[in-house]
Order: sequence, then C-alpha cells, then structure tokens
Amino acid sequence: MRVFVTGASGSIGSVVVPELIAAGHEVLGLVRSDTAATAVTAAGGTPLRGDLTDLDSLRTGATQADGVINLAFSNDWNNLEQGIDEEACAVHTLAAALAGSGKPFVHAGLTPMMPGHTSTEDDPDTTDGPVGGRGRTSEMVLTLADQGIRSSVVRLPRSVHQRGSQYGFCSVLIAAAQKTGLSAYVGDGTQRWPAVNRLDAARLFRTALEDAPPGTVLHAVADEGDTMKTLAEAIGGVLAMPVEPVPPERFGVIGRVFALDMPSSSALTRERFGWQPTHPSLIDDLAAGDYPALG
Repeated sequence: MRVFVTGASGSIGSVVVPELIAAGHEVLGLVRSDTAATAVTAAGGTPLRGDLTDLDSLRTGATQADGVINLAFSNDWNNLEQGIDEEACAVHTLAAALAGSGKPFVHAGLTPMMPGHTSTEDDPDTTDGPVGGRGRTSEMVLTLADQGIRSSVVRLPRSVHQRGSQYGFCSVLIAAAQKTGLSAYVGDGTQRWPAVNRLDAARLFRTALEDAPPGTVLHAVADEGDTMKTLAEAIGGVLAMPVEPVPPERFGVIGRVFALDMPSSSALTRERFGWQPTHPSLIDDLAAGDYPALG
C-alpha cells in the first residue's frame, strides 16, 4: 500500500514511517523543510513538500496514495486555536480527496479528559475546554465512514515518549525543571496522565491502517495513568531537585490541561486488535534520565 503520511518527520511520524516501510508499505511523507525531507528519505520514504496549510499538497498526497495517516499538528501552545483550525481545515481537505474511494484514513486524536473516570474507546471525544476543537475534528473523522472512507481515529495520551528524545507533556515538566531548578506539579498532583511509548504507538497506527473497520476508535495507551506528582518526583530524582506544587498559571495556557485528571484504558483496543505494548513505560523512561539539554 502507498501511504501518505502528514507530519512524517515529527515525533510520531518519524517512527510511523519506518514501521510502515518495514511492513512492506511505501510512504509519501509531507515535509516542511530540507532537513525533514532528508529524514524521510533516509527512512526509506519519498518526501512531498508542504504543510497543513498547503491544501494543494494535501490533495496531491491523498490522491496519489492508497491510504492516509494524518499526524501533523502545530503543537504551538501559544497559538493553540490557530493550530486547531489548521488541523480541521486539513482534515476536510483530505476527506474531500478521499470521498467514495474506500481508502483508509487514520487520524491522530487525543484520549478524552473525563475527570474521575478512566476513558475507553466507547467514550465520546472531549469537545470543550482548551483542546475541545481537536475532539470535534476527531468526531468528524469518524463520520467519514458515511462518505465511503475507511476512517479511524487513534487516540493518543498526552505523554507519548521514548527515552532520550520525547516525553510528551513530561517534556514541558523536564524543561521547566531544568530552567527553574524545581520539579513542579499542579495542585495536589493526584491528577493522572496516561502514556505510551512512541514505538508502541507507531505499531498501532499501522494496525489501524491495515485492519480497522470504518468509524473505529483505537486507544494507544500503555500506562492508564501515573499521577502528575509521581512524574514530577521521577524527574526531580534524576535532576536532584526539590519537588513542589505550583499554580497552573506557572505553565501558561497548558497549565489548565495539566490540572485535569485524564486516565485512559486501551483494553478494548487490545482485545479487538491484539495490540500489546512491549516498550518501556513512561516512568521507566523518566527514571533512566538521558533528558535532552535545555535549548
């Protein structure tokens, strides 16, 4: 299968691309720079220049492929609404190019935030709050099954990690600790964050592309929920720093999300698709150290 992957050189795309190629697929990867193009080529893919705002490139990629995996998102927390709008517009463009084709379209969503409840694949997306727009986009993707598209959403937890490179939300905690000398958590620190190793997540994206029926939700969750305080303690232990609570405002707009309890389960995904995480947990990766230097 020839697969068009947006965000092909990003934190998730850079492991999804080799996962697809190792399984015998061809990859056409959307890239924004020469550096990204070089990375996709080195992984065995073919780069296509553009980004989520370049709608012509999105149409070109979708029409030239047998399936699409949409991983790109700006992740600019200072312009969150703009990033959400760009993602929604890109999804509409990709959907229009795929309509009636029967091709798979796999979209990267987010596990729902349901305080006090461990979310499952059967729960609705979070459609309000600071990231509610992303949930509304994921819901729209699922309705594409009615337009002749084999659409699915792989919901990712807030901490997609791999030792030495990526830690998801915990990257913000690590950087803040390196800058301030304090490993901080919000509130009483009992709010839970789910997590997944990005190599395990990559395998689930391939599974969704190959096997997910139209309108399917999958959860890429390995750890159902470590408390924020536990995560801060792991970081503080490695960096030999005190661990203390801070108000949400210390982390800017993302602090409102940090304050929420958001445990999540992947039991249904494991049962339906035989997916089993095999790589180190978030706590294991944090305890191992090897954090990126503060830029």
